[in-house]
Amino acid sequence: MSRLHDEWKVDAHGPLEHLGDGVWTVAGEISMPLGHFPRRMTVVVLEGARLLVWSAIPMRDAAMAQLEALGDVAFLVVPGVAHRLDLRPWKRRYPAARVVCAPGAQEAVSQAVPVDATTNVFDDPTVDFQAVPGMEDKEAALWVRRAGGTTLVVNDIIANVQHPNGLGAQVMARLLGFGVKEPQMPWLGEKLFVKDPAATAAALRAWAQEPQLTRIVVSHGDVITAAPRETLTRIAADVAG
Repeated sequence: MSRLHDEWKVDAHGPLEHLGDGVWTVAGEISMPLGHFPRRMTVVVLEGARLLVWSAIPMRDAAMAQLEALGDVAFLVVPGVAHRLDLRPWKRRYPAARVVCAPGAQEAVSQAVPVDATTNVFDDPTVDFQAVPGMEDKEAALWVRRAGGTTLVVNDIIANVQHPNGLGAQVMARLLGFGVKEPQMPWLGEKLFVKDPAATAAALRAWAQEPQLTRIVVSHGDVITAAPRETLTRIAADVAG
């Protein structure tokens, strides 16, 4: 795992993009040998012009100004044990923001900054935060149910890296199963975190029944807008074996 950043380190990233209903995202990159691996931040505007920042990525000043114009950064959500890289500089920049993570990730996240909560503390009836079943509470998922449709935000349980940048990223995406051909659960994440495949598969199948599911936002790769419910059902079958 990469050493945690202490300073505000800006790598290449795209624009802050509005997906709809107060959900925003930005695609960034992690520098690696022979390429750049994609990562993604999600921002949700909560009631009271408060911002929930999921898997925080430092951005250039103009993009940060755009983000801050949306509201006050109230929550920094660390969706899994491997997504602490830039937590310290974000917390330093927004000291009043509360740090939230899944219960099973608390020890790892606390190595970066203190954790304030491990449950749904966002005080917005359209937002639901939960630990993914069958993974020892180490991975989190976020539901945003609003008038224009439902957004599911996940972390390393689904990847959709169909455009890896550079030889190193291509090798990593293919070898570790980061969804080069279609969205899938990375095999490394499945091996490390899925302790009860039946429970995880059942959760994915239940999620697939969400009637207004419009998109799935992943931490690595493109936003999934084509057949998101069918994607969950297919991945559930893969996990169940």
